[in-house]
Amino acid sequence: MILLIKTNKETLHDLEFVKPIEDILKKDYKVVEYKNLKKADLGKADKIIISGTSIKDNEFLKELEKFYWIKDYNKPILGICAGAQIIGLVCKGKLLKKPEIGMTKINFEKIFLGVFGEKQVYELHNNYVRFSEDFLSFANNEIQQAVKHKQKEIYAVLFHPEVGNKEMIREFVKI
Repeated sequence: MILLIKTNKETLHDLEFVKPIEDILKKDYKVVEYKNLKKADLGKADKIIISGTSIKDNEFLKELEKFYWIKDYNKPILGICAGAQIIGLVCKGKLLKKPEIGMTKINFEKIFLGVFGEKQVYELHNNYVRFSEDFLSFANNEIQQAVKHKQKEIYAVLFHPEVGNKEMIREFVKI
């Protein structure tokens, strides 16, 4: 079972940030709001996806302690936008400000979740994370757009693959 953890405060935002991921997963998943996450949910999951949220919704940053389980979790995790920020901060990264909205071209220098070469990605964020040295970067720009933990199956993307790069989520599901 894939556990999809939603980070958005407003239920209406589920349509933009959760529903597209559900449509990709189709079956064998469970959606839980991060505030209601239980240890049993983590135990039942084979993989976890932490969704993004709207550009003005940074409520999750005030409750990072609810994500400290990431440090000890030993199953695959994919963080998308807000999820990437959460993973980065929990794993000793630093939050920096740089708003980016819209389509951006990034170059994947190595295969990352089945993607390689130049790709158009959709970005919608005010912040990004400078990830710790525990992470490898897979895209060649000043901001770490796509990273993987060196020793664990933890992936993070600052952009929204559910918008135009759905194959990345499908590839994560195969891990």
